[in-house]
Amino acid sequence: MSAGAISAVVRILAFAGSTRAGSFNKKLVRIAAAGARAAGAEVTVLDLADYPLPLYDGDIEARAGLPDGAVRLRRLIVDHAGLLISTPEYNGSVPGVLKNAIDWASRPVPGEPPLACFAGKAAALVSASPGALGGARALAHLRQILNVVKVLVIPEQRSVAGARDAFDAADDLKDPVLRAAVAGVGARLADLLARLDG
Repeated sequence: MSAGAISAVVRILAFAGSTRAGSFNKKLVRIAAAGARAAGAEVTVLDLADYPLPLYDGDIEARAGLPDGAVRLRRLIVDHAGLLISTPEYNGSVPGVLKNAIDWASRPVPGEPPLACFAGKAAALVSASPGALGGARALAHLRQILNVVKVLVIPEQRSVAGARDAFDAADDLKDPVLRAAVAGVGARLADLLARLDG
């Protein structure tokens, strides 16, 4: 998909479901984000480590409202039409830090309907894992979670197995075919959002 194929600039928020400095999924989401940019989208890459959150607790919310990290994260999600997420797989599912961020962001603020932060967004998913399945189980669970909060998740996704050996010294995927496929997921999201916007 060339940049000229997109008539309106769409905004995509990209992040990994990990706070680890050397996260494979932080590397992977940057590749997918580059694909979205090459397709003409404006992409903001964030690090969940910069949005610290307590474990979701209704008592905390009732007592003090949304934590600052949740307020800032929600604002970014609201300001972007699409989400590009790379998730690790922890014990066959999504990491707690990613689920917790979604739980906090899903909470309405006064005057908003439920799930206003997520409703109407589109998302694309990728995953990297040291295991043989490449995070496939986490992708399935994340797709289900996002569907529940009214996010349209595109069918295209890509997982990277054996992630410890998949990246080179420049944090790029060694396999050019796989690299193009991951970038293609980002490009497909950008294309869909442009079509929906148009």
